[in-house]
Amino acid sequence: MTRTVRAAIAVAGTAVLSLGVVTTSGVADAVGGKAAADEVKIGLLLPESKTTRYEKFDRPYIEAKIKELAPNAQIDYYNAAESATTQQQQVNTALAKGDKVLILDAVDAKSIQSSVDKANKAGVKVVAYDRLAQGPVDAYVSYDNHKVGELQGKALLDALGDKAGSGVIVMHNGSPTDPNAAEFKAGAHSVLDGKVKIGKEYDTPNWDPNNANQQMSGAISALGKDKIVGVYSANDGLAAGISTALKAAGMSVPLTGQDAQLDAVQRILQGTQTITVEKPYKPEADIAATMAVDLAQGKALPKNLIPVTVTSGSGQKVPATLLTPVVVNKDNIKDTVVKDGLYTVQEICTPAYADACKKAGLE
Repeated sequence: MTRTVRAAIAVAGTAVLSLGVVTTSGVADAVGGKAAADEVKIGLLLPESKTTRYEKFDRPYIEAKIKELAPNAQIDYYNAAESATTQQQQVNTALAKGDKVLILDAVDAKSIQSSVDKANKAGVKVVAYDRLAQGPVDAYVSYDNHKVGELQGKALLDALGDKAGSGVIVMHNGSPTDPNAAEFKAGAHSVLDGKVKIGKEYDTPNWDPNNANQQMSGAISALGKDKIVGVYSANDGLAAGISTALKAAGMSVPLTGQDAQLDAVQRILQGTQTITVEKPYKPEADIAATMAVDLAQGKALPKNLIPVTVTSGSGQKVPATLLTPVVVNKDNIKDTVVKDGLYTVQEICTPAYADACKKAGLE
């Protein structure tokens, strides 16, 4: 947790909850207790492994918290490898195994609705994780995704400075099947519209870095590299493909990202990416695990665990927790991703990045 978040907690206290956003430590009481030794069967369904967060952080954090709260819990894990059809089949398997709660990070929030409906009819609770699936979801935990887009847009404007009006930007908004992508996009546009000209704007199915690379190369060809002054990228995976295209064209312009991937942090140190947005994984994972264990044991979720209500794309009102994202730049790497335990200085500052780390005071 960053100094900024700690300061916000100290000043705002419980008032934060009334605003509909929970800080990364605001649920400490809700996630601290031990669950009774009742039988707990939970299916954990994550969307893909191309983005490093899911296997490196989300899965182990969620599983560890479930076991802390319910040591004898049965956890059935599934990864959909970016296939909505596969994930629907995995839900069927989880239901057949007798899982009582599903922690679901949907590949496609819309197409998974039939599976959520099926779980609901079977009396199985669904905790939507990170992305809000459509259908009768029982609880949801994520970050304030509109705020993520706002932070990205502001960081891009700050990096552009006087150049904001001298050319165009290119926007890469992410996967159209991910409801979070629409919120990132809306947040970014709320900051950028009227202050920059958008030369090209893309959706990128499945958050595929290769597609982002091709899209950026096409934008450079269509617009001319001298016209492009900056690039909005909704996440670090896309930024990886985009930065390769920019390098191939001999370009160096501000570039955003999200997820605080290790390669993105290293690009920030080298100056080929401007910022990333960190959404600390452990608080989100701990909350999802706590929700799941409580629901598996037939408990009502406490109000401090679900302080807000959100509306899904299919119109359902879902009790939720929304956490606060943090911008990571070259100046605060030590106070964000290192302090939060995502990476050690040694992991970041491999020999290829030693000089950049030294210049940034990261030693």
